[in-house]
Amino acid sequence: MFHHSSKLQYPVRVEKPDPEFAMLLQQAIGGVEGEIRVAMQYFFQAMGARGDARIKDLLISTATEELAHIEMLGHAVALNLEGAPLSYQEASAKDPVVNAILGGMNPRHILSSGLAAMPVNANGVSFDMSHIYASGNVAADMLANVTAEATGRVLATRLYNLTEDKGMKDFLSFLIARDTMHQQQWLAVIEDMGGLSASLPIPNSFPQSEEAQEHSYYCLNTSLDKPLPKGRWSEGPAFDGVGEFSAKEQPDILGEEPVLGHARAGSGAQSEQMLSASASSPSVLKK
Repeated sequence: MFHHSSKLQYPVRVEKPDPEFAMLLQQAIGGVEGEIRVAMQYFFQAMGARGDARIKDLLISTATEELAHIEMLGHAVALNLEGAPLSYQEASAKDPVVNAILGGMNPRHILSSGLAAMPVNANGVSFDMSHIYASGNVAADMLANVTAEATGRVLATRLYNLTEDKGMKDFLSFLIARDTMHQQQWLAVIEDMGGLSASLPIPNSFPQSEEAQEHSYYCLNTSLDKPLPKGRWSEGPAFDGVGEFSAKEQPDILGEEPVLGHARAGSGAQSEQMLSASASSPSVLKK
């Protein structure tokens, strides 16, 4: 059961409508860095969360807040579309948004939504849910959430820098602040579970004795013309407190050349692909 308020979480004001900026704001709604993505990601993570009920509750609460952000962004899009011309004659007149309608406004804001927001990105492509990460592993999901909030905050700061509208800057500063909190809270969940070292490697329930541990902690250089870049990742203790980083300038080639057997009859391959290893003479090929 979900409840809602008729009022927005934070004020959304536009001093001067800008249909081009409305198009850019769509990325924060339906882009891969946007609010639809995180809202659905947190919902599905919550629905699959097992164990500590507090984490499920936090996910549900944050998912619901992200829905509020979608509503605010949708309102911001509509406000930026106020006064956009609805006809060629109107656009041809000396309208304050004539340059936008002719040089950058998303035409679907007129054709499909009647000057309102849509569940699409800045290119008008619908969000298809392919970037929803809900693994059922809390640590893996929290790291995915930190990344989602990080890219969302990058987007919000870019939008902030792309507008001079004081109302939009104020609204975006609120979204940026909430992204800060959400990054921190997902990291805090990992900390509450014992910290990153206790969570790694993910899943920490799989016994490391079952993995080929001689390959677990070396950084591998595969470049033909440059040495391995040295850094924290190439020496010193690993983050899990178990392994020790090392570096290999050349890969150990331990496998064999991959060679497949002959094609099966009826597979649609050429007849030459179905020959036995001994039947390779020209006379056999003619048959």
